[in-house]
Amino acid sequence: MARRHHNGLKTVGLFAALWAVLLALGAVVAGMTRSPSYLWLFAGLGLVGTFVSYWRSDTIAVRAMHAFPVSEAEAPTLHRIVRELAQRARQPMPRLYVSPTATPNAFATGRNPRNAVVCCTTGILELLDERELRGVLAHELMHVYNRDILTSSVAAAMAGVLTSVAQFFLFFGGGRDRGGNPVAAIGMLLMALLAPIAATLIRLAISRTREFDADEDGAELSGDPLALADALRRIHDGVQARPLRPEGDLVNVAPMMIANPFRGGAVAHLFATHPPMSQRIARLEAMAMR
Repeated sequence: MARRHHNGLKTVGLFAALWAVLLALGAVVAGMTRSPSYLWLFAGLGLVGTFVSYWRSDTIAVRAMHAFPVSEAEAPTLHRIVRELAQRARQPMPRLYVSPTATPNAFATGRNPRNAVVCCTTGILELLDERELRGVLAHELMHVYNRDILTSSVAAAMAGVLTSVAQFFLFFGGGRDRGGNPVAAIGMLLMALLAPIAATLIRLAISRTREFDADEDGAELSGDPLALADALRRIHDGVQARPLRPEGDLVNVAPMMIANPFRGGAVAHLFATHPPMSQRIARLEAMAMR
């Protein structure tokens, strides 16, 4: 199913911005330490982190949610819906997991369609009817088919490199300013503080724009935009009633979920991994009227 939001171009631009921040930080570090070795070190760590995040994204996510695989005998409706959608998309059947979590949510992960996982919480299975669940599962399958997992894994790993470099030199770089240049010291401090923020904003921008794509493409796959709109509305209310706590690996899994699983104030909304639910619902309702 074709995308209509030019996300390939957006992603290239966002990754270019990430590398620009990394190189700017590296230039400050190189000037302070008079050695480029640290930049190469953290770049290497970034490549390793990217590979691990991409190759083992399914394992990391299901462990964070304490999820377990379910057979067709254990979850016949779930298997039937996903099989029908996968056949309609002419794609492989993913493995299915269930997380014993009361918060209604779902996510997909895996390095490609042949090694994909779709996971639903017990909360969402209890909350939604079959029509709404079909809309949610179509959304998650389109994340896999659109190769969003690769993009989010690389973006998260690169953002982690920027954060690590900035924090390392924030605490240990000051003592290496042998020239005693206060301007250089201020520049390093600003980069150390701003690089993680820039990396986070870029990563969240990637996540947000791809949610719109998965909503639209998933609605096309299921043939029922209003089913996903109704599901998103009920999921949003359910998360507000039973939010997850932003702890440990759950913070890294949150961008994969169909809805932000955390509750927060204005600052939390600024760094939210998903577009406002009202915008997503409005777009789906408009799609149904075409």
